[in-house]
Amino acid sequence: MTATTAGPTARHWLAAATPKAAPAVATSTVLILARIWNANGAEHSVGNAALMTVLAAAAAAAGACASVGHAGDGVLAGTAFAASGGLALAGVAGYADGLSLPLVLWALATVIAYALAARYWRTDRRETVAHERHVSEQRETRAHIERVEALRAGAQIETARVGAAYADQLATALVTRAILPGFDPAALTKAGLPELPTSTHPTESE
Repeated sequence: MTATTAGPTARHWLAAATPKAAPAVATSTVLILARIWNANGAEHSVGNAALMTVLAAAAAAAGACASVGHAGDGVLAGTAFAASGGLALAGVAGYADGLSLPLVLWALATVIAYALAARYWRTDRRETVAHERHVSEQRETRAHIERVEALRAGAQIETARVGAAYADQLATALVTRAILPGFDPAALTKAGLPELPTSTHPTESE
């Protein structure tokens, strides 16, 4: 039982922690690849630096265009700006001959990535909480309707039971009165349903 409980708990923890680690993993991956590129000929390469500069500027321009106007796509703009930052980090880390500047840019990029991600996480959390509250309200509404319908059905059943008991008592009273001496069906028809007799005097009837 303990192992079964620990398994889903561990998976849940990993599922919750993975998105939080994504920005750091992304910037770290860019830094590592750029340093590998640096060791393979990108150090002090003006052509490679110019290429990364052009690509970073193009990505930033695409992000700016995607965010302009009422029809701007925030997701596309964020992706483009993230790509621009990654290309700039890769260009500097690949061109520089030391680790000081690449590490400073990596730390800055990681902080910016977490700041942007935190905003998205807050929005997602608010939407999740609002959805859960809406679902809970709908569930409570349905439960209230079910309780009301159950009470109504119970009242109808009780009414039917009382009516059946009354009909049974009335039928018993009619049968009992019918066997009494001096019973007149014509008088009963004219008067409607008879009242139950309060007392009988067989001696006087005889």
